[in-house]
Amino acid sequence: MKLAWVAFNTILYKEIHRFMRIWVQTLVPPVITMTLYFVIFGQLIGSRIGEMAGVSYMQFIVPGLIMMSALTNSFTNVASSFYSTKFAKNVEELLISPVSTHIIILGYIAGGMVRGLAVGALVTAVSLFFVSFEIQSWTAIFMTLLMTTAVFALGGLINAVFARSFDDISIIPTFVLTPLTYLGGVFYSISLLPAFWQGVSKLNPIVYMINGFRYGFLGISDVSLVYTFGVLALFIAVLYAIAYYLIHRGVGLRT
Repeated sequence: MKLAWVAFNTILYKEIHRFMRIWVQTLVPPVITMTLYFVIFGQLIGSRIGEMAGVSYMQFIVPGLIMMSALTNSFTNVASSFYSTKFAKNVEELLISPVSTHIIILGYIAGGMVRGLAVGALVTAVSLFFVSFEIQSWTAIFMTLLMTTAVFALGGLINAVFARSFDDISIIPTFVLTPLTYLGGVFYSISLLPAFWQGVSKLNPIVYMINGFRYGFLGISDVSLVYTFGVLALFIAVLYAIAYYLIHRGVGLRT
């Protein structure tokens, strides 16, 4: 038990030190990007749109933008870090060490979650210069954020296992995460869509994550919180099982 705890802390410390050492590249860019979103979409365009779901457009989009920055960074952190370990052949030392696969996965996932939460906290702090909130549910905020960053950290780990080059770790964020996020209700309520497209939108898991997070801030959501946490729990279980299988079997890791 002591060995497992030491191993977990070592991996977690390495992951946190890795992104904090280059914080200008890992923490500052997403804050600047989200600030531009606040100014352009929230202030300039939002003033023309008016209200969305009974609140100002700025209030409506901020929770989605916070979640978008957090999930993207949790994915990117684990994908790039684990692939770097794999590329440098250090992962082989990790696999033959007396550390269980569970600890390896949890260490990397926790590191990705910390970066996602850190970016989310910074973006939230910046958003307070533009809008104020009367928090409806701290539980919904923290649970949704923790579970979402865990889902995408696991996704980043799986992406890194299959990646064969550094270019491969940018394919999923560019061609999968970005479209799903923009179509996940960050900038609009899916209740505005025709019934058919509402049904299609509910096949997008990010819809549940953003709406659960928005509910914590504003008390409004296009989907039930029960479905939100159910979808998140299902994705965590499935992705964890896949990650465990791949790493335990050494798929793409052993030469």
